[in-house]
Amino acid sequence: MNRRALIALALASIALPGVATAQIASPPSMPSAERIMRQLEAQPRMQVAPNRRVTVQEFKRRPDLRRAAPSIEIQSINFAFGSADIPYSQVRKVEQIATALERVLSRNPRARILVEGHTDAVGSGYSNQILSQQRAESLKRLLVREFGVPSRALETVGYGEDYLLVQTQYEEWQNRRVTLRRVDQFLR
Repeated sequence: MNRRALIALALASIALPGVATAQIASPPSMPSAERIMRQLEAQPRMQVAPNRRVTVQEFKRRPDLRRAAPSIEIQSINFAFGSADIPYSQVRKVEQIATALERVLSRNPRARILVEGHTDAVGSGYSNQILSQQRAESLKRLLVREFGVPSRALETVGYGEDYLLVQTQYEEWQNRRVTLRRVDQFLR
């Protein structure tokens, strides 16, 4: 939320108590490892015949496949504006992801997870593309180094501002997120 919006919200809360406070969206809580696992183990929205499966690179460029794959948005890892760093205070949240991935991989060692990075729409498309890729890589690095998730099970991609959750050209924390997407059922 930018400074001007915060001032307007403060003034509105004085003039219209109860109305203005409903506009503040608080960050969602971190989904449990169990919920992450259930989401990633859900059935895909469509089946792909073995002869029509694609490479990871092709999958990343196919919105139809992307929408069909089981996924979960992780908005509770708080990326600072313009940053790909995951602060130490967020490591416990990443632990929930690691626990879920360990369970998924113990059930299916061939499972592959695409870690997608996203940004808000502030800044150039080029810089947001790079930042989103760095966010995905930052999460992968932490999962591999600190929690022992096999690197081979994780792919990364940055989508920049292409898939905004909140359609705005302004700073919006809900758009600064990662998405986990199960892709092995779509790959060759």
